[in-house]
Amino acid sequence: MNTQAHRTFEDTPATRSQTPLFIGLFAPTGAGKTYSALRLATGIQRVVGGEIFGIDTESNRMRHYADTFKFRHVPFSPPFSPLDYIAAIDHCVERGAKTIIVDSATHEHEGQGGALEWHLAETKRLAQAWGCSEAKAQISAWGVPKAARRKLIARILQINANIIFCFRAREKLKVERGKDPVELGFMPIGAEEIFYEMTLGCLLLPMQKGVPNWTSQLPGEKLMMKLPAQFEALFGESKQLDESIGEKLATWAAGGASATAAVDTPEKLLEEYSKCASRSAWDGLEKRRAALWATAKGNIKQRLKDASDTAADRLRSP
Repeated sequence: MNTQAHRTFEDTPATRSQTPLFIGLFAPTGAGKTYSALRLATGIQRVVGGEIFGIDTESNRMRHYADTFKFRHVPFSPPFSPLDYIAAIDHCVERGAKTIIVDSATHEHEGQGGALEWHLAETKRLAQAWGCSEAKAQISAWGVPKAARRKLIARILQINANIIFCFRAREKLKVERGKDPVELGFMPIGAEEIFYEMTLGCLLLPMQKGVPNWTSQLPGEKLMMKLPAQFEALFGESKQLDESIGEKLATWAAGGASATAAVDTPEKLLEEYSKCASRSAWDGLEKRRAALWATAKGNIKQRLKDASDTAADRLRSP
């Protein structure tokens, strides 16, 4: 029997076109995941427009930044199954979200009602149904929660929106019988299957103020960092994750210039000064103004300075 399929295919010259960004930030507590995610999202928004939605599993902690950033807040309480994450993300998409922050994705794994709890419940159910020990049912019990996780990943890959996933991180050891433990470093707490879908994976360490670390020699950290070649120059210097990085990443993802190319013009900066509504945004504009200063011509330098001063005065006003 000939089982070979008779199909026809087409080919065209490969070109880059618009594609969503999936950014993973993993860090221990206090290393700046949420703040960095909001800065990146604000920069992405400058390119793609639309509103930023923040899915908050952390007891409404994203609201701590409501005076600094403009975003739609989506409280997300237990249960935290993969199917509940799909519902939360779909809510944002249906409301027109162009950029979504999931803070945090860790609860899908070890939160109340997450994959680990679901697996435990399935283990007990199968052991009772089959009349066997829970140890014998453990492997099979992963079938249902893993299938739900695959649905979550499939849904993420179908969404026409940029998503920033924040993962808690924990220092881990690799322990093998008869050998000394191997220090792996900080690794994301969550589904590796989800993290592997990231366009970019950044490790944020304590006391580094949102500057990603790319130079670890610890095998676990090296495994989970993800810095594609097209973004290497963008992160060539040590700097905080900020709005300008988000903007350049989004420009690249939209099929435009390289992520390392300049995207600013004096006219664009003047317009953004007039809309500046937070101190962090003003700080970002000041850095961009400094970068443009050397090439600014005519009276544009004075206009930029006046716009900066006006924005700063407005932010100081009660």
